[in-house]
Amino acid sequence: MKLHIVPARTGVDWVRQGIRVFWRQPLALTLLFFTTTAAMSLLSVLPLIGPAIALALLPTATLVMMEAAAETSLGRIPTPALILHAFRTGRQRLGALAVLGGIYAALFLLIIGLASLADGGQFARVYFGVEPLTQEVATSSGFVASTWIVMALYVPLSMLFWHAPGLVHWHNVPPVKALFFSIVACFRNLGAFTVFSIVWFGVFIGAGIVVSLVVTLLAVAGLGNAVVAALMIASALVLASMFFTSIVFTFRDNFERPDQPPSQNAQLTD
Repeated sequence: MKLHIVPARTGVDWVRQGIRVFWRQPLALTLLFFTTTAAMSLLSVLPLIGPAIALALLPTATLVMMEAAAETSLGRIPTPALILHAFRTGRQRLGALAVLGGIYAALFLLIIGLASLADGGQFARVYFGVEPLTQEVATSSGFVASTWIVMALYVPLSMLFWHAPGLVHWHNVPPVKALFFSIVACFRNLGAFTVFSIVWFGVFIGAGIVVSLVVTLLAVAGLGNAVVAALMIASALVLASMFFTSIVFTFRDNFERPDQPPSQNAQLTD
């Protein structure tokens, strides 16, 4: 396995490729993203262990979208059956994914715990739905400080896990080594990832402006709140699905393809 160093402008290509591949199968990819996030949300309501289980499934959910994007780039429809078939890579790799999920959940909960030192656990209570987010809470100094702490610590956490699911799945790398290789790859290609983040930020801002204008026009036309709410939810799902579709292209350009991939999905096309 060899790490590729790419120029900063490659970040633009990752966004472009993700958007282009998404629009080949927009409905299938959006439904797949919705299904995975809905399943995680349902699990999170289980008493005590629910939130931890949902967090532990995030690396696998990311890999599901990477597999779906790979299938789409090869001209296939990313059905759930096709994705499940791609995951039949043996107990070792599935176990490694489970370990990866456990590490992610533990580190994320540690971040929440550290943030709780600044506000007595208020951010944690809001995040896990125990306490509603009111204007008074959102503007309190402790909550603001906790928010900044979580944001600052989540960046390195994201870098640790950005490539890790793909490394475990396609390259059969052990979980801890996958985390190390992932953060090294992110740092070595920091320019490309910075451009990638900036471009996606611009896409989200631009889409938000367009949706706001459409919502305003719908309100002027006298359409109901249900239509407006449905439009906003659909827009958010599409944007999130496009973003997750682009992740597999960052993996493809950072690491050489394995000699014996578990499926043909490692061979991506634009």
